[in-house]
Amino acid sequence: MTIVPTLILSLFLTIVLTPLILHVAVKYELYDMPDERRVHVKPIPRIGGIAMAIGVFISLLLYGPLDTLMQAYLAGALIIVVVSLYDDLKGLNFKIKFAAQIAAAVIAVAYGGVKIDNLGNLLPDGIVINEWVAIFLTIVAIVGVTNAINLADGLDGLAGGICLLCFICIGYLAYLEENANIVITATALSGVIFGFLRFNTHPAVLFMGDTGSQLLGFSAGFLSLALTQGDTALSPLLPLIILGFPVLDTITVMSERIAGRRSPFAADKNHFHHKLIRIGFFQTEAVFLIYIIQAFMVVSAFFLRFYSEWLLLMLYLVFSSVVILSFHFAGNKGWKMPRFHFVDQVLKVRMKELKERGFFIRMAFKPLEIGTTMLLILICFVSAPPPIYLSVSSAVAVLIFGLVWFFKPDWSKRFLLLLLYLFIPFMIYLSETDKASWVNEMSQAALNLYNLSFIILGGLGLVVLRVTRRRNGFRVNPTDFLVLFIALGIFFLPELWVGLRVSAIKTVILFFTYEIIMGESRDKIGRVALSTVAAFALVVVRGFL
Repeated sequence: MTIVPTLILSLFLTIVLTPLILHVAVKYELYDMPDERRVHVKPIPRIGGIAMAIGVFISLLLYGPLDTLMQAYLAGALIIVVVSLYDDLKGLNFKIKFAAQIAAAVIAVAYGGVKIDNLGNLLPDGIVINEWVAIFLTIVAIVGVTNAINLADGLDGLAGGICLLCFICIGYLAYLEENANIVITATALSGVIFGFLRFNTHPAVLFMGDTGSQLLGFSAGFLSLALTQGDTALSPLLPLIILGFPVLDTITVMSERIAGRRSPFAADKNHFHHKLIRIGFFQTEAVFLIYIIQAFMVVSAFFLRFYSEWLLLMLYLVFSSVVILSFHFAGNKGWKMPRFHFVDQVLKVRMKELKERGFFIRMAFKPLEIGTTMLLILICFVSAPPPIYLSVSSAVAVLIFGLVWFFKPDWSKRFLLLLLYLFIPFMIYLSETDKASWVNEMSQAALNLYNLSFIILGGLGLVVLRVTRRRNGFRVNPTDFLVLFIALGIFFLPELWVGLRVSAIKTVILFFTYEIIMGESRDKIGRVALSTVAAFALVVVRGFL
């Protein structure tokens, strides 16, 4: 399975395309305007989902096995994207959006064969779900999940983080089931989300809009059902656990609207994330708490994947009751999140002062810059002599970069980053699959230290992001938790480690460390440019020797 190329391509496309989409959105004033039911207080561009959709479609068209199931997915997703994009640009009546969601779900059923025809031991032996009932249940499920994720997109990074955890779970379960279609699709979706979160984490500079949220919702519903229905030992109730929190949120808020004699589709601020903010959580704290809940759900789905459907249903009902009663109690009793003066007014203020003075960034950035530069050079020596085509390409790249540097200096920073994005995957792959002879003679301790250096750089990168004084660009808050969760999953699940391969992990780490370095360097990229040219020159020399 082409997991690594799919992950890298989807991530790369999203990171490269999103700034272009952002530029277009600002130019044509395609903003999501603040109002009484929104949390943000200033206009934010809202068409970031275009970059996500392009990243998914291109990755799957290049690397996905385009059988009937994937053709149905792509066709349904295309309908969702086209209609949602028009809604983001011009605005549409909810009936038209609803009709598009139903059309996409019908394609999933009629052409893709996705159908809820198995409820495990919830039904007595001998009872078979009627064909039309199965079709109806499937359409309701896919449309319901599509809207649930769409409605969850109310705080910076919330819908993306929830779906990233869902797709990691779905992809890993599909990997264990040897279902290549779903593995590749979940990998592509995970890549575009992770790339987009760098722009969407609080404070967001771009929203995914309905184009992104409905694409993610449709994908989550489609893939979870395709994975758990049919010839598999997985419980057919797993989608309820994996997607249970956003689904519960949607059911709860719509029930409250109906009880208040309002349309179930009327917009308000009664979602779980809104209630957390009213209780007293900051926006980042609310997102972080929901990430923890969603992580708990996907981990539970993994451990309960072969258990009785009745057990899964009872556990989900208990979980739902706890969540609903907790919010009900907090609302009725007027409970507020306790805030501590020392933490909020003393410690945070002091840390902010040190941060503004550059104390932390001076301690962390220089080791990150030097370490990344040295590691890139080392990678060029770790691999065996590169193929001639890579040496020629490197020579051409250096020549073009030199011309850009002298004649179009404003382009040099972005062009340098593009060269690194193209160069790093090749060199990482060569260093893992075709090592130099001297590397094979190294001790295991030395090899472990070499591999550990990537983890150390990743950690330094997170520190720099945390203490940076930049107001815009790559920032992390709750996304720290997602990174930690994924890292722990890779560490504790050897199958996932083998599936992603070390090369993908190292590539992603270097991508983001260079993003951080380029951002912190502002326009002073001379040292980065020099080290990059040196790495390219090494490849040229070693290829021709």
